[in-house]
Amino acid sequence: MAPTMFAGEFVLLLLSGLGCAGIVTGPVPLVVWHGMGDSCCNPLSMGFIKKMVEKKIPGIYVLSLEIGNSLIEDMENSFFMNVNDQVKLVCDVLAKDPRLQGGYNAMGFSQGGQFLRAVAQRCPAPPMLNLVSVGGQHQGVYGFPHCPGESSHICDWIRKMLDIGAYTEAVQKRLVQAQYWHDPLKEDEYRKNSLFLADINQEQGLNETYKKNLMSLKKFVMVKFLNDTMVDPPVSEWFGYYRSGQAKETIPLKETPLYTEDRLGLKVMDQAGKLVFLAAAGDHLQISEDWFYKNILPFLQ
Repeated sequence: MAPTMFAGEFVLLLLSGLGCAGIVTGPVPLVVWHGMGDSCCNPLSMGFIKKMVEKKIPGIYVLSLEIGNSLIEDMENSFFMNVNDQVKLVCDVLAKDPRLQGGYNAMGFSQGGQFLRAVAQRCPAPPMLNLVSVGGQHQGVYGFPHCPGESSHICDWIRKMLDIGAYTEAVQKRLVQAQYWHDPLKEDEYRKNSLFLADINQEQGLNETYKKNLMSLKKFVMVKFLNDTMVDPPVSEWFGYYRSGQAKETIPLKETPLYTEDRLGLKVMDQAGKLVFLAAAGDHLQISEDWFYKNILPFLQ
């Protein structure tokens, strides 16, 4: 089947799983967080995914996160609501949901991938069992080649704000994408002023709880798109990034301080076989059902 892409930031996926301690207790619940410019329940994107999951895995509970009180508000918040506030809101929602208390799997699309990682690090109850990040930019971005469309007035505004000053207080507080903007030419400024990414990546001090919570995942699966035209650099989807001080040469995760200093426990997780790196041939968030069944589903059964 040819790669499939729908409107917004999403891709067709299905999930299932095991209960705690390896005991089959029925399908493990699934929590989904959409990407930039999308919404929880768009019938052509996340709503479509939810129906497919429920059809293929009878009895599964799927929670597609809505950040706001309407689809429009949810979409707007993916650009303009402080990420830390979004994560706190989600943590509260998950903690109050009785159907998630035994644990759940999580699937994040694009920026939703790193947002769900923040949930795993900050909010261990209820427990996240497996995290699948589909095109999540875990070391941030240094460009939006497509955002998600060159003609979008919101994308034009984003570029202007980032050009004005990604690390100014006004831009950091008002623009989601600035909160994971990682300028390799201004590392000190990034570490000092980033409201979100520098914190969850342990670049503003070491939080042992963050590390412990992330290491409790059974599997952390990261999907990188080999022909990605939206994320700069695409290697961020595997926790790699530009070598500090320039914006041409990229280095893989194992050469970054996050790994060599093991700030997040990724080195230990890697050695334990908990990190899974998958490559998809398509553009950002393009995936086929066949590819998913072959590469993703085995980790969730």
